[in-house]
Amino acid sequence: MMRNITFSQAVNEAIAEEMRRDASVFLIGEDVAEAGTPFKITSGLVEEFGTDRVIDTPISEPGFMGLAVGAAMTGSRPIVDLMFGDFLFLIMDQLCNQAAKTHYMSGGKLNVPLVVRTNLGATRRSAAQHSQSLHALVSHIPGLKVAMPSSAYEAKGLLKTAIRDDNPVVIFEDKLMYQDKAIVPEEEYLIPLGEANTLEEGRDITLVCISSMRQVCEKAAGLLKEHNITAEIIDPRTLVPLDEKALLQSVKKTGRVIIVDEGHQNFGVTAEIASRIGEKAFYHLDAPVTRMGAMDVPVPFSPVLEDLTVPTAEKVAMNARRLVAGELIHEL
Repeated sequence: MMRNITFSQAVNEAIAEEMRRDASVFLIGEDVAEAGTPFKITSGLVEEFGTDRVIDTPISEPGFMGLAVGAAMTGSRPIVDLMFGDFLFLIMDQLCNQAAKTHYMSGGKLNVPLVVRTNLGATRRSAAQHSQSLHALVSHIPGLKVAMPSSAYEAKGLLKTAIRDDNPVVIFEDKLMYQDKAIVPEEEYLIPLGEANTLEEGRDITLVCISSMRQVCEKAAGLLKEHNITAEIIDPRTLVPLDEKALLQSVKKTGRVIIVDEGHQNFGVTAEIASRIGEKAFYHLDAPVTRMGAMDVPVPFSPVLEDLTVPTAEKVAMNARRLVAGELIHEL
């Protein structure tokens, strides 16, 4: 049976189903119990599972992240709710030096099966310290897996898979998508990590969309159809592992590609994907690989300025038209 549910409902369902299935799964973080987080994602879980498994913490991200790493090493499967992705800087030692490296440093004797759920995204008027998209930071660290759900369907399937994984997984959810709805099966399903999704097929250009940039690229594809240009839209779903094969197959077919991400463009995800395409599909390209990320400035609080910092469907469509027409976008 299929239902049309919100992104937040999908996440809530995934957590509840995995906690019912496996008694070693628990949820920990700030305001996850009675408050249900500021975004109300975890509402109702404490009533079913109690405060032993839905654990409110003090405002001490390094403390409860370290607790989760230790619990994972000794048989539990923690889900860490990090209220804002910007708070990643507070847990970098526990996540990147401990969780990511323990399996390797123990010669494979220890696993750290934990999930960090956090968020990303600007245009919510939350200013520079609560609006960053920091997924490139953790994608750079060997030993971590990184998932980027683009709808309620992906959110549930990827989260359930991540909870069952024996490695630490970081999942980034766009804050503005929590009330967006999508068709989600009532029956159990999993989405494998490392398996991209082709959202639309096209012949003229490939649009690679990260997280909420899916909606931007889908709107851009609609605008391009008015000019008889068909875009193929690829949602990688996960950055680590990255489904390189799906990306390369699409680019070899269309000969052009734009990579769209809400993270900062400099030294970010768009650069990594562009480099892999350039290395492995160069002779199939009819135009330079084009990247569109967030402007390299701290996210402004001013709504007018903030909206200028992120890619839009109109900008993506304009760049796609220029590439198809054979124009250079980055003239010297």
